[in-house]
Amino acid sequence: MLAVLILIPLAAALLVAVAPASRARPIAMAGMLAAAAMTGYLLFSFDWEHASAQQFLLDEESSRLIAPLGVSLSMSVDSISMLLVALTALLGPICVAASATAITDRVKTYYAWMLVLQSAMLGVFCARDMIFFYTCFEFTLIPMYIMISLWGSTNRKKAAAKFFLYTFTGSVIALAGIVYVAWSYADRHSAWTFDADTLMRWSRSLPASTQGWVLGALLLGFAVKVPLFPFHTWLPLAHTEAPTAGSVILAGVLLKLGTYGLVRFAMPFAPAAFVEYAPAIAAVCLVGILYGGLVCWVQNDVKKLVAYSSVAHLGFCVLGLAAYNVMGVTGSILYMINHGLSTGALFLLIGMVYERYHTRSMKELGGLAARMPVWSTFMVFFAMASVGLPGLNGFVSEFMCLFGAFQASDQWGAGLWGTAAGQAPGATPGHLGAWTAAIAGTGMVVAAMYLLYMVGKVVWGPLVEPAGHAGHGSHDKDSHGHGSQGHGAEAHAHAEHGVLPRDLTGREIGVLVPLAALCIFLGVYPSPVIRALKEPVSFMTTEVVTFGRARTPMPPVPPADVAPAGHQSTGEHGAGGPSHDAGSKETAR
Repeated sequence: MLAVLILIPLAAALLVAVAPASRARPIAMAGMLAAAAMTGYLLFSFDWEHASAQQFLLDEESSRLIAPLGVSLSMSVDSISMLLVALTALLGPICVAASATAITDRVKTYYAWMLVLQSAMLGVFCARDMIFFYTCFEFTLIPMYIMISLWGSTNRKKAAAKFFLYTFTGSVIALAGIVYVAWSYADRHSAWTFDADTLMRWSRSLPASTQGWVLGALLLGFAVKVPLFPFHTWLPLAHTEAPTAGSVILAGVLLKLGTYGLVRFAMPFAPAAFVEYAPAIAAVCLVGILYGGLVCWVQNDVKKLVAYSSVAHLGFCVLGLAAYNVMGVTGSILYMINHGLSTGALFLLIGMVYERYHTRSMKELGGLAARMPVWSTFMVFFAMASVGLPGLNGFVSEFMCLFGAFQASDQWGAGLWGTAAGQAPGATPGHLGAWTAAIAGTGMVVAAMYLLYMVGKVVWGPLVEPAGHAGHGSHDKDSHGHGSQGHGAEAHAHAEHGVLPRDLTGREIGVLVPLAALCIFLGVYPSPVIRALKEPVSFMTTEVVTFGRARTPMPPVPPADVAPAGHQSTGEHGAGGPSHDAGSKETAR
C-alpha cells in the first residue's frame, strides 16, 4: 500500500506530461486527491494501539534492488512517519488549488514537477532502506530547484542555485556517514546491507568517538535541511523568491525532512555522541531562536519576515530533540506538524495579497482590514497560531519543547529545590535545564513582538496601498521597484490581476479553512496525536538514554518507580542491545 501511495503522484505526473495543457491542473488535483484518499485509508487501517510497530511493511527480501549491496525498496511506517505522511498528503491538493491563478505559463511542467516532488517526499517518510531514503531525500532538490528557478521572483536563479548547492553539499556528507556505517558492518559481517534497523543496531555498538563522526556527518546533512543556524542562509532567499506553492511546500514538508532525519536516524544511530553533544546542539538552537527573531524584527518584506521566523521556530523543534526526553521529543514532532500548518498558511496568505498588489513590502501595504476583511481575519488567526496563543496549535508544541528542555538536567532538582539530583518531579537525565528554557522563552517573546508588529502594520491602521491601487487598479512594480516582466511565470500571471476580486475568493477560502480547523483542533484537543506518539517516542528516548548514557559518566540516582507502559523493549527492536530497564526508569522519571 505504501508503494501504491508513492506511485500515485508519479502516475499523475506522467499523465500531466502527455495531456493537453488545459488538463494539467485537473489531473494534478486528481492525483493529489487520490494520494490524500489513499493516506486516509492508511490512517484508518493503521493500528494505533501498537504505534511503534513498523506497519504496512514491504520487507527487504521481497523488495531487493541491488542484492550484492543489500539495497532494497523496503518501506514501513510507525505513527511518527504516518502523521508526517498525512501532513504531506494534506498540503498537496492545497498547493495545487493555490496555484490556480498564480501559474499560467508552462503549466504542464509546473504541475508535473509538483507531483514528482510529492512522490519523493512521501518516499522519505516511508523508506526503511537507507539508500532508498537518501535517493528520495536528495531527489526532492530537483523539482524544488525547477519550481524556484522557473516560477520565482526577480532573484530566482540565485535563490535556486543557493538552495541546491547548500542542501546538496550537506546531503552528500550525510551519505558519507551512512556509507561508513554500512561499510563497517560489511567489514565485520562480510555482507552489505542498508536496512535501517540493522545499521541502527550496529552503529550503537561502535566506539563513542566513531559515533561522534557519524553523528557529525548526519547532523550536518540534516541541519542544512532544517535549517539550523548557521546553515540557514539559503532559506530566506529561497522562500522569498519561490512561488507561493513552493514556499508552502518548503515550510510545510521539505524543512521537516531534516528534523525527521534527526529523529529517525541521527539520534538512534549515534546515541552516545548525541547525549554528549546535546548541550552544544541546544546552544546552536538558542542562537538560531534569538537570531532569527531579531532579524525578523527589522524586515520590511513580509514574506522574508515569515521565512526568517522558520529559523527561530525550527530552533524550538530541534531544542526539544536535544532534551532527549518524552516531553521534548513529543513536542518536537508535534511542532513539525503545527509549523507546517500555521506557517504554510501564512505563506498562502502572503501569496494571495501579492497576486493583488504585486508587492510584499510593509512600507507599501497597511490597513488592509478596510479592503480585505476576510483575508485580514485569516491573517490575524494564523499569526496568533504562529505566535503560540493558548488554544491554538503553536502553543502546545512550543510549550512541550520548552518544558522538555526545562526537565532535562541531572542537577535540575538540586539546583532549584535543594534536593538530590533526579528527585524533583519530572526530572530527566540531561544537561539543559532551567536556564536553557528561560533563554528559549525569551525567543517566544521576540516572536510575539515581530509577528504582532507585522499584523499591526499590514492589517490595522490607516489604509496604505501601492501607487495605482487606490481604486484596485493595475500595478506594475514589485516590492523592490522592478517591473513585473522580471518575475517569471508567476508575475506574468499577475499582469492581468483583474480576474481576482478585492477580497478572497471561495477557492482561496476553501484552501485556508482546513488549515484553520486543524490549528484549532490541535490547539484545543491535541491528545490523539500525543497518544499516537507516546509509544514510539518512549521507546526512542529509552534507547538513547540506555545506549548513550551508559557510555558517559552518570550521577548516582535513587531507585525509580516502575516505568510506564510502552517503555519495555521488544525482541523486534531490541536485538543486539543491552537491557533497557535502567533507561526506562530514567526516562519515566
